[in-house]
Amino acid sequence: MFSLQTIFGKGDKFYGLLEASAESAHASAKALIELLSTSATQQSLEKFKQARRREKNLFGQISEELVNTFVTVLDREDIEALNGALYKIPKVVEKFAERYSLALGRIGDVDFNSRAKMLEQACQVLEQMVGQLRKGMDLDEVKRLNDQLQTIEAEADDQILELYRDVYANETDPIRYLVKTNLFEILEKAIDRCRDAGNVVYHIVLKNS
Repeated sequence: MFSLQTIFGKGDKFYGLLEASAESAHASAKALIELLSTSATQQSLEKFKQARRREKNLFGQISEELVNTFVTVLDREDIEALNGALYKIPKVVEKFAERYSLALGRIGDVDFNSRAKMLEQACQVLEQMVGQLRKGMDLDEVKRLNDQLQTIEAEADDQILELYRDVYANETDPIRYLVKTNLFEILEKAIDRCRDAGNVVYHIVLKNS
């Protein structure tokens, strides 16, 4: 016979699993900064693959726990929504890294570092937000963090718009034009995915306040 303490203790695993998922997303953003500062001959995608595999395993583990756990610490649909939102981040970051590595010889000296650092900042804030779920769901603190995440996303949009403006005005090679704009869009999507996950966390805290 299971005690209520055992049931609730098992449900409490979701906090740790979601925190690990947010940490994995942050690790992929850190790996991107490292990739962009590494010479072409020394670049490796292994860290992205590791983060992606870990995120995939965590996604599956959370889904399995939802099936096997009678009582959950959060509403099931909220766990599923956050699990899905976090899962997408390393996937998009790895996609950027793969295409960047393939296209490095074509794109010249385009600087993606500032955008990558903004992505890392967004992942760091998101990791803090997910960590707040087990700390009593302080609405004011989560709102502050979510506002910070929205600001990062808005600033990233402005910077990427400047990159587009430069490409439209100065790029004469059609292939390089397509490659650059594709990379801009993937990196923008990664930051948007952080914003989306932050919105899910904010919604959860708002609902449980």
